[in-house]
Amino acid sequence: MDDLPLDQVRTLLAVVDEGTFDAAAAALHVTPSAVSQRVKALEQRTGRVLLLRTRPVRPTESGEVLVRLARQVARLERDAYAELGLSSAGEPTRVSVAVNADSLATWFLGALTRVPAELCLRFELRREDESHTAALLREGAVMAAVTSSPDAVPGCSVRLLGRMRYLPAASPEFAARYLAGPLEETLPRAPVVTFDRRDDFQDAFVRRLTRGRTGASTGRHLIPTSEGFAEAVAAGLGWGMVPETQADPLLRAGRLTVFAPDRAADAPLYWQQWKLDSPALAAVAEAVAATAVTALRS
Repeated sequence: MDDLPLDQVRTLLAVVDEGTFDAAAAALHVTPSAVSQRVKALEQRTGRVLLLRTRPVRPTESGEVLVRLARQVARLERDAYAELGLSSAGEPTRVSVAVNADSLATWFLGALTRVPAELCLRFELRREDESHTAALLREGAVMAAVTSSPDAVPGCSVRLLGRMRYLPAASPEFAARYLAGPLEETLPRAPVVTFDRRDDFQDAFVRRLTRGRTGASTGRHLIPTSEGFAEAVAAGLGWGMVPETQADPLLRAGRLTVFAPDRAADAPLYWQQWKLDSPALAAVAEAVAATAVTALRS
């Protein structure tokens, strides 16, 4: 197969980003027919269906590979123009990163402040559960991610950042009311706070406690923000696994108690990023790694 025509690859990316062929045509200043022809030509060249013609359009697994390629080429082009002094004066460079809510609420923003200001970077953060951020890398939607997966996404490098510690916590009043007795018996019945319907961290804790006999109670509150989650636990709505950094001031204020101090849970976090020789991406990676040394447990 000959080299992939970059105009076709860029058109594929435009369709995915804009959501429809008509919107991509408007963004590229060509006709919808030209967009359709370029995508069809690329599919014929690769011998694969690259797009699902839904609304909005979604890439297939093969399409995700080419979308990621298009974003990487665009990133390298911008870096090359900047090094040649051909970019517009002061034109910012955008870096997209997927990060889990707890990291975003505790230490990650501090890492971004360590990136040298002269690089003139602008960040696009995608909040996603750490077990799902790798999917955004795989789709080419982001350049880097804080993830729980040690397995590198194709075309990416991976490094361990550290471990975020979670404490099984509740308000003192809640613990006195619901957790008086053997935890193996009381905890599975007690109201629980979870982040969303995909969050099974509390269930995993109860399964470890009960040797797999049961998960957390089905009577649960769904609180989809990290700050709101910790506040809901402190307010006595239910128990939950609270990040140590967020729990500490609430413990000192007497609003939280750790009801199983010998059963803290550590969640490993990894940094995955595209394998690109990009000064912008390298600067962000260095800042994130340096901050993680002090913010996370080794």
